[in-house]
Amino acid sequence: MRNFSRILLLSCALLPAALTFVGQIAAQNPPASSPEPKSSATKPDPQSRITIEVTGGENETPVENASVYFKYVEEHKIKKNKTMELNVKTNREGVAHVPDAPLGRVLIQVIAEGWKSYGRWFDITDPKQKIKVHLDRPPKWY
Repeated sequence: MRNFSRILLLSCALLPAALTFVGQIAAQNPPASSPEPKSSATKPDPQSRITIEVTGGENETPVENASVYFKYVEEHKIKKNKTMELNVKTNREGVAHVPDAPLGRVLIQVIAEGWKSYGRWFDITDPKQKIKVHLDRPPKWY
């Protein structure tokens, strides 16, 4: 009888702690039977994708395989600002796409074999902005 009373006393003492522990576990793992309602307001924004069209010469021919450097500054409040650079190539139509481009001031540089190098600062305001770049032939050296 003595063991029974100790077990009963110990059970009564541990019962609130066990219920608290079970309650915490249940709060961390919501029941799977009730899915969260999906609303159209929680959808993420479409990804930004800047399109750069590179043409050259008097005939506005597309420049294939040109290197397009996309440089911007990633600002931090606590740490030092970090200069980021993306390098993409143009396709046969002279078009290069920069995925996940930030909005703000960026430097776009274009280098292609047989063409003068190009570089200019742009203000990106639209996540789907198109930028047209025109390259010229270098002067002839005699």
